[in-house]
Amino acid sequence: MGHRYFVEERIASDRITLSGPEAHHALNVMRATNGDEITLFDGSGKEYAARIERIDRSEVHAVLTSSEEVSREAARQIVLGAPLPKGNRQRWFVEKLTEVGVARLVPLHSERSVVHPASSTLKRLERSVVEACKQCGRNRLMEIAQLTTFQDFVAGAPESALKWIATLEGGPPPCVPFSQTVAYLAVGPEGGFTSQERQAALAAGWQTVSLGPRILRMETAGIVLATLTSGDLHGLGW
Repeated sequence: MGHRYFVEERIASDRITLSGPEAHHALNVMRATNGDEITLFDGSGKEYAARIERIDRSEVHAVLTSSEEVSREAARQIVLGAPLPKGNRQRWFVEKLTEVGVARLVPLHSERSVVHPASSTLKRLERSVVEACKQCGRNRLMEIAQLTTFQDFVAGAPESALKWIATLEGGPPPCVPFSQTVAYLAVGPEGGFTSQERQAALAAGWQTVSLGPRILRMETAGIVLATLTSGDLHGLGW
């Protein structure tokens, strides 16, 4: 499998032109040349083998040679609600959630959250999702939703979904049957959720779970909780 590149538009032709950041990466980082075999994906779940036919100053022209449906998604669909961290930690958080298989990240506005990202910030973070998918092999992009209140998030979780909120007061996460294919998870900001927020989650059918006696950063807690519930560790007893 050649180096991976993302195509923003759905692939509908056997001839593809890479431009913008993807062409820059191919030309200036990977030093692509005519005849190179590469791999393309467009977020639809398919993976395309292609060969570079021509290189311009700022574009790479390739022809498709084959395609197949390749899923590297988590065994369980994960929707994670979490206030975004500050600064560069946002990008790192998004990258790692993509790597562990989260399907959708919902930035939360909770009572103690201090970062309330604008739509433009969330749009920029979508590039981090693309880069992480290129690295880890996912062919579907993790969705980043718009800023949502904690109350709306917990109320909007489907009745049939696994619903866990991370708190120091909860019990250890139990093993989950594979018949439960969707997981809604929530981690709080620095300082955690308020008692009123925890009570609102419990009233909506959520379960409190603890990730151990140590106080984890919000992004660490989100990654750990998503990994435990992904279903990918089922060979280890999860």
